[in-house]
Amino acid sequence: MIPQPLHRTIDALARRLGRSSAALNEQVQKFDSEHPWFLSSEERGNPDTRIAAWTDGNRVTPLVHGKPYFAALASALDAAGEGDLVLFTDWRGDPEQLLTDDTTVEDALASVAQRGGIVKGMVWRSHIETLGFTGPKNRKLALRLEEAGGEVILDQRVLTLGSHHQKFVVVRYQDPDTVDLAFVGGIDLARARRDDADHFGDPVSRPFPPEYGELPAWHDMQVQVQGPAVRDIEHVFRERWEDPAALSRLPWHAIPDILRGVTREVSELPEQHDAPAAAGTCSVQLLRTYPRRRPAYPFATQGEFSAARAYAKVLRRARELVYVEDQYLWSVDVARVFAAALRRSQDLRLVIVVPKHLDDDSAITIPSALLGHSAALDVIRDAGGDRVLVLDLENDRGIPVYVHSKVCIVDDVWAAVGSDNFNRRSWTHDSELTAAIVDDERDVREPVDPAGLGDGARVFARELRLELIREHLGRAPGDDEDLVDPASFFDAVSSSAARLDAWHTAPSASPRPSGRLRRHEIDVPPQWQQRLAAVAYRLFVDPDGRPLGMRFRRRF
Repeated sequence: MIPQPLHRTIDALARRLGRSSAALNEQVQKFDSEHPWFLSSEERGNPDTRIAAWTDGNRVTPLVHGKPYFAALASALDAAGEGDLVLFTDWRGDPEQLLTDDTTVEDALASVAQRGGIVKGMVWRSHIETLGFTGPKNRKLALRLEEAGGEVILDQRVLTLGSHHQKFVVVRYQDPDTVDLAFVGGIDLARARRDDADHFGDPVSRPFPPEYGELPAWHDMQVQVQGPAVRDIEHVFRERWEDPAALSRLPWHAIPDILRGVTREVSELPEQHDAPAAAGTCSVQLLRTYPRRRPAYPFATQGEFSAARAYAKVLRRARELVYVEDQYLWSVDVARVFAAALRRSQDLRLVIVVPKHLDDDSAITIPSALLGHSAALDVIRDAGGDRVLVLDLENDRGIPVYVHSKVCIVDDVWAAVGSDNFNRRSWTHDSELTAAIVDDERDVREPVDPAGLGDGARVFARELRLELIREHLGRAPGDDEDLVDPASFFDAVSSSAARLDAWHTAPSASPRPSGRLRRHEIDVPPQWQQRLAAVAYRLFVDPDGRPLGMRFRRRF
């Protein structure tokens, strides 16, 4: 891997030569050994970006659920003041959402600006409210923070019917003794997200399908990053911020924003600091989706599909166990990648945790999404048979938990946490950001090398898998004896779901067994609805942002 001081030299040289640092980085990477689990610069397929292929020496902390994430974010913002830099992106931002019991999103960010900190944000401009989107709320957050001295733009530099879906925060401090932080994952600064492992829901809720109850329970995840990767996450923000395209070219967007005083022209960002020093044992690769747009993104002129390419690469290495949590697994194009891995390795097992119900009641979305979801699961099950478990989640009261997390763990080596769902929209059409993590520290518990490829199990990936599944099985910390090994893990999860399913058929016969996972069943729409839904699915629900040549070749 290229050392961080050399990266800084390349950045400085690139600025002098008027070239992208990524292009020069790519030349240097030719002399670098390839990482078996990461994309090389060439494999990323985007010579226009300034982010490194990957960085070493990072500390990555999993923050499972909104409540721990919001508490960590509130603490990081509380420490920021004069001259410190706070950058954030959001798909949905609700100013009234609580980060702690007495601090809202608006309070925490505005306070930084009022203390002399530099607060810059990019929130998706959003579609119209009548379609169920949150444009007015996003605009409200932007205006509130502008009043406090920050600068927030409503960013609609996307494809038609597309969105900016990245959810990350960067905090860089002037004080060299205060550790810079970044947060990456699937959690918006929005209502309903502040749940915890009990899954009783967030009191600051929002309208949701009735199956989820009055206060919908919400399962989600973010990671906190310290070390050199923080600078690359900052690069992601800077690239988007400096995009010269108009924030929105639609008059019904521009005119109301101008009348309300929303920022339409961005200011210059302050000069970027050097990368933070090494802080841990994790290598981090940032994976993104940007479609090919006209006018082109200057940092991705042909688009970037590194999230999709990374999953394809790591799944080719998968041998024993892939664990997935995802909000939307409803694309056949994505399912084929998993199906190929299952056919390639006859010992490979796949565990998928998804929501029991969709998160809206749209007459268009429901049949279309169910159609795509059903077709995708058919492809995966046809390939893997009884080596595939598809599950959904309920709390201890038997009420469904909405799974919003986007997590993938492969053979206890490679882990990914981010904003991209396992569908075509996330892999090709919207903007996404995911952190892929490989820990240098090996886990000494048997099996020490589950895939048998010499990679060994890694502490971060294995501990994350165990933390997630202990919660879903109702286990206490350390109760892992039958969960460490992939084979016994699969059997334990399957048995737990079977017991809970059996209890639900006759709940009065015995006490409710521990565990929250159930086998996932789908009510497939009737044939006439499927025919109508197929068009809406391709055009609106799960559109394809790839160039035509990539679509025809079924490549990302």
